[in-house]
Amino acid sequence: MISKIQKWGNSQGLRFPVEVLKQADLSVGDEVNIIVTKEKIVLKRAAKTRGKYNLKDLVAKMPAKYKPTEEDWGKPVGKEAW
Repeated sequence: MISKIQKWGNSQGLRFPVEVLKQADLSVGDEVNIIVTKEKIVLKRAAKTRGKYNLKDLVAKMPAKYKPTEEDWGKPVGKEAW
């Protein structure tokens, strides 16, 4: 498959067909590591440093005796509305 490097603003870009992304198991917004070797550019999925969290799972991990409290942030500064 042949593609063309194009100018986008002050950068250059390469568009990937959807089928290529499916084969590589990548989606729009995924982070990739770019490895440059002699005459090759290799893209690899970046290791996730932060996973996606599910609110229900996080709440389930809270101690049963936890009681939320109101925090005192001090007097208003600027144009905050209280």
